[in-house]
Amino acid sequence: MPTVSVKRDLLFRALGRTYTDEEFDELCFEFGLELDEITSEKDIISKEKGEEKAKGASDVVLYKIDVPANRYDLLCLEGLVRGLQVFKERINAPRYEKIIPAEGEGQRLIITEQTTQIRPHAVAAVLRNITFTKERYESFIDLQEKLHQNICRKRALVAIGTHDLDTISGPFTFTAQAPSEIKFKPLNQSQEYTASQIMDLYRTDSHLRHYLHLIENKPRYPIIYDSNGVVLSMPPIINGDHTKINLNTRNVFIECTGTDITKAKIVLDIIVTMFSEYCEKPFTVEAAEVVYPNGKTHIYPELAYRKEKVKPELINKKIGISETPSSLAKLLTRMCLKSHVIGNGNHIEVEIPPTRADIIHACDIIEDAAIAYGYNNIQMVIPKTYTIANQVRL
Repeated sequence: MPTVSVKRDLLFRALGRTYTDEEFDELCFEFGLELDEITSEKDIISKEKGEEKAKGASDVVLYKIDVPANRYDLLCLEGLVRGLQVFKERINAPRYEKIIPAEGEGQRLIITEQTTQIRPHAVAAVLRNITFTKERYESFIDLQEKLHQNICRKRALVAIGTHDLDTISGPFTFTAQAPSEIKFKPLNQSQEYTASQIMDLYRTDSHLRHYLHLIENKPRYPIIYDSNGVVLSMPPIINGDHTKINLNTRNVFIECTGTDITKAKIVLDIIVTMFSEYCEKPFTVEAAEVVYPNGKTHIYPELAYRKEKVKPELINKKIGISETPSSLAKLLTRMCLKSHVIGNGNHIEVEIPPTRADIIHACDIIEDAAIAYGYNNIQMVIPKTYTIANQVRL
């Protein structure tokens, strides 16, 4: 279960009110989360490395919150706050919109056939006219790391690259070349290295060394160039220093490459839905065109909404409650699943937003209804069927 660390005061400011530790712990439980620990950067360093090393570290209070592994939309402050605000009915769930640029004005990512045996898939999008602060920037970077460790399976399935679009020029090319043919300045380095030298450089790096095995024995390494030959990234290892984003970045080009196209699409959807909040026109994302080796094209992100139907009596039966269809629809809407009763009341139509890739089956919808109803509010009853435990012969 992933743990999200958020600064308490920053969280409360975003929520628009303060809580005692006990009150926030209760709120987390109501929402299906767990407040695992209340600590600070100084306390963490002190426990791990001793008080001497902790001198000068921040005393800012941190909440460590355990989040279900499939709730990718809750892995950052933005998603957590949005989910809690909708749950408490303070705001409505936002509607995410994909903006298609005029013909010839959008960004294009061209995939060559050389990537087929290494990382054949790629998706892309643009966050246009975004405004970063120090806290937003840190959250943006942290979400990428959380996704890398979770759904991306330590970059084996998907690797994320984010770039300052104003420093590069499309169209972009995702290809693969021999290590000796690749040369660029990696992120936060002062000189250029060949791909082979980069692998040697990071062989002892505490963070990046864990990803080297994904490509180091391949005859070709994945690489993304802009139209002028500037390197954006060598996925899944490192971005180029030329395109690094900072607090002044206004337009962000996001590319996700990988071996699993479904996971790549989910990751892209999560990043853009979480941080499009800070765009000049909130919750809008500029689409990008991806061109495949066979010439076919696809527009990303998908930001797909889909609708499911579920019977109210099924929800009541599985949870053990007796709510009206309209009441159940309201409970689901509080979980960012916009719902309403249809027909003669024998079905509830549930809209699944692009942030909720975890909703796969009716049982997932029922689980959210149970969370919104409150586990502590479900009446305890004696089971109608009794069983007696006994040993089973092997």
